[in-house]
Amino acid sequence: MAALNTWRERMRTKPIPETATFGIDIGKKVFHVVALNAVGAVIQRAKFSRDTLMAFFDTAPRALIGMEACPGSQWLARRLAAMGHDARIIPARFVKPYVKSNKTDTVDAAAIAEAVTRPTMRFVEVRTPDQIDLQALHRIRDRLVGQRTALMNQARAFCIEYGLAMRVGAGGFHADIRRHLAHAENDLTPTMRMLLEELLGDLAYIEGRIKSVNGKVEAYASQHEAVGRLVTIPGIGALGATALVAAAGDGRQFRKARDLAAWLGLVPAEHSTGGKQTLMGISKRGNRYVRRLIIHGARSCLLHLNRANHAIGRWLSELEARTHRNKAVVALANKLTRIVWAILTKPGTVYLPSKGTTST
Repeated sequence: MAALNTWRERMRTKPIPETATFGIDIGKKVFHVVALNAVGAVIQRAKFSRDTLMAFFDTAPRALIGMEACPGSQWLARRLAAMGHDARIIPARFVKPYVKSNKTDTVDAAAIAEAVTRPTMRFVEVRTPDQIDLQALHRIRDRLVGQRTALMNQARAFCIEYGLAMRVGAGGFHADIRRHLAHAENDLTPTMRMLLEELLGDLAYIEGRIKSVNGKVEAYASQHEAVGRLVTIPGIGALGATALVAAAGDGRQFRKARDLAAWLGLVPAEHSTGGKQTLMGISKRGNRYVRRLIIHGARSCLLHLNRANHAIGRWLSELEARTHRNKAVVALANKLTRIVWAILTKPGTVYLPSKGTTST
């Protein structure tokens, strides 16, 4: 409480103006805070514990508060916004240019306070607790899928050491490894047979966990109105729709559809100078998990979409005829993302496959 009392004493002798801006460098237990006045000059510096930080901002004048995107920033931004402050989260790479001289926690807080005042600064959307929960489900699922793949690859490697190859894919793996284990005359040793049986037990547990998480995601999708509208888009299933809602919310933080596609890294990277435009491959910025789901959905569309019944069918056929299939997949993912933005930002709209438009 000493730091809080010091700030209160300073406020009595030198009140913080209503136009003050705060920058917070977030830590596990200690938070460094720097306050700027209306012209950008530093007027206060201090550090607080988690409890005293909340107590201070509960009594401080309502102000613009900036912080870096990091674990805990979403929670802190929601708490400060509930107190009436304008809390904003900045990507860490956009704060770095404002760090002057040597790096300290206080210098970082001052850089954050300066960066948050810039009119062209880009911010991270403050997510709701429901979005955080849904994003956690997806991250758990992504980890479990990675572990499942790792277990299968390990079992494949063990078997190939005994001259036993297996087909690609989960279905081929399950069929082949059980066939190898049932064949008593192959070269597998008793020890290796035991190890493979244990790996299959681990694999069964992980697949059960994946099935459970998938069920929770599908249950959320069936109850969420925006997700229900997104799944009308070809290539966007329950997984992709819930991942998009968890990451982008209602999409209103993006000025236009291309901004959402750029945020997900589905537009060309650019390195232009001297009046000459140079475009490269897609930038691959943003959320890799969501981008991967959208691209997989686009790949499924390319293979299975009934192009005669969808407005994008003709466009897709013409695109596939003049470019490589992988480029066509990414271009389709870009288009689907733009449709997602249109539906998210217009409540009540759904995708009309026959016209290629949205309707209320």
